[in-house]
Amino acid sequence: MINGEILKNAIISGAHNISVQKKHINDLNIFPVPDGDTGTNMSMTIMAAAKALEDFEGGSAGEVANVTAKAMLRGARGNSGVITSILFRGFSQGLKDMEEINGKDIAAALGIGVDAAYKAVAKPTEGTILTVARMAYEAGVEASRENTDPVFVWQAIVNKANDALAMTPELLPVLKRAGVVDAGGKGLCSIFEGMLCYIKDGEIVEYEETQTLTMDSFDSAVAEFDDDIEFTYCTEIIVGREPECSLEPDDLRSFLQTIGDCVVMVNDEEIIKIHVHTETPNVVLEKGLLYGQLLAVKVENMKEQHKNAKKSSKKSSKKSKKKEEFPFAEPTEQFGFVAVAAGEGVKNLFHDLGCTNVVSGGQSMNPSTDDILEAVLGTPAKNVLVLPNNKNIILAAEQVIPLVTDRKVTIVPTRTIPQGMTAMLNFDPDSSAESNAQVMLDAAHGVGTGLVTFAARNSEFDGRKIKEGDIIALKNGKLTITDKSPVKALIKLAKDMVHRDTSFITLIYGEEITEEDAGKAYEELRDRFGSRADVSLVKGDQPIYYFILSVE
Repeated sequence: MINGEILKNAIISGAHNISVQKKHINDLNIFPVPDGDTGTNMSMTIMAAAKALEDFEGGSAGEVANVTAKAMLRGARGNSGVITSILFRGFSQGLKDMEEINGKDIAAALGIGVDAAYKAVAKPTEGTILTVARMAYEAGVEASRENTDPVFVWQAIVNKANDALAMTPELLPVLKRAGVVDAGGKGLCSIFEGMLCYIKDGEIVEYEETQTLTMDSFDSAVAEFDDDIEFTYCTEIIVGREPECSLEPDDLRSFLQTIGDCVVMVNDEEIIKIHVHTETPNVVLEKGLLYGQLLAVKVENMKEQHKNAKKSSKKSSKKSKKKEEFPFAEPTEQFGFVAVAAGEGVKNLFHDLGCTNVVSGGQSMNPSTDDILEAVLGTPAKNVLVLPNNKNIILAAEQVIPLVTDRKVTIVPTRTIPQGMTAMLNFDPDSSAESNAQVMLDAAHGVGTGLVTFAARNSEFDGRKIKEGDIIALKNGKLTITDKSPVKALIKLAKDMVHRDTSFITLIYGEEITEEDAGKAYEELRDRFGSRADVSLVKGDQPIYYFILSVE
């Protein structure tokens, strides 16, 4: 039988194993553009659970699974990370209230996760992580009929997951042409194999985090605080809600706002997560206990941290970016917007278009569900529309919806920056959130997106060989052009995209493009197409993409 402690260490071992292998998994990505990196996204998603479990003492198998699911939901990044979190959420639902579990319980719980993962994807594709998860589950069920020993069943799950992974090139021709297996499927196999190491041999895969972002980023942020800190204690608690408790969470939020600031509260049917700056952390704990048991407590003296951060910042010459903060805002306005974008110019553009909060992220920098959630809670509106502006961020954004109870969240599934811009321009304040979402998305589909970037890896795509570092251009996501110059690639791309009905052309240039080259590109576009379309130039400062071209 597997108890809570064994399951806890198995999940930590699985997180460590994929973290060790994440670079290899990233390299399996077949499309040559710099992307969200499957291995990194999946690793960060499950490492959120590993860190939560390290602070979790005791507990049944069901409770450990629940802590895992909650942490992964909020830490999910990219499509592969979100699907992994959904698998573990279903796994948690199947193990609810179980003290110990056997192989039959494991297989059945995994099946709930697989079913949820297939339902979460609009058009499930075989030859991906979904196939690996489904076939592994089916093998687990078959094995449990023969023997309910958890080691026997989990070994069968791992074996079949690897068999399914080997089959993915046969199911997806694009994988076969590239000579690789599915990256997401490989990531899931790595997690399962790491879990087996502990379930079978009692050993946690060793992994040492090479980047200690948390403290460096925190120290940098604290060092920039104003010396006049009004409230001393940053207090964070997680409350396990008692089913029989009739108290309203909204009343708790209102109370917290009377004793501090920076109040952020997230709740669902099982937990309440609270963050507040206050002078009386003991009162926060007492109030939380009225709703249920305290699952986690963290109280930090911000004034002392401020002093220490100042000292350390004087000793260090390293620069670290301050983490974005979106303080909780009461939903007082009718509509508000959250967008995801990278580059100060692009972010400012979305602010100018009416977005209250812009989350840093995009290609190769997928924000977590929790990042988007904080931005939503920091938007003072009853209806918050979220524009992901990247296909690999849409699923993570959708996971925010059930986490918010005090305002309505609607996802407008924009896949590119130009789509997001056009969507914002078509918002109608006199229509409902649902109507706006459809109108904005319909408008977004009418804009063409051109991207000029570099090849992140050697590849052969659509019959053409591409070398790492080559300049490549994409028309609506499809690779069409290679060149040695970003400007030349852009002009070729524009010739291919601009048609007789084009009215607006917007050129957004990135951080690697000089103003001189941007000016040359702009002038050539205006000379070629200015007689039939308005041509605009925007300094976006975005990474990854030399140019983003919007054509409508």
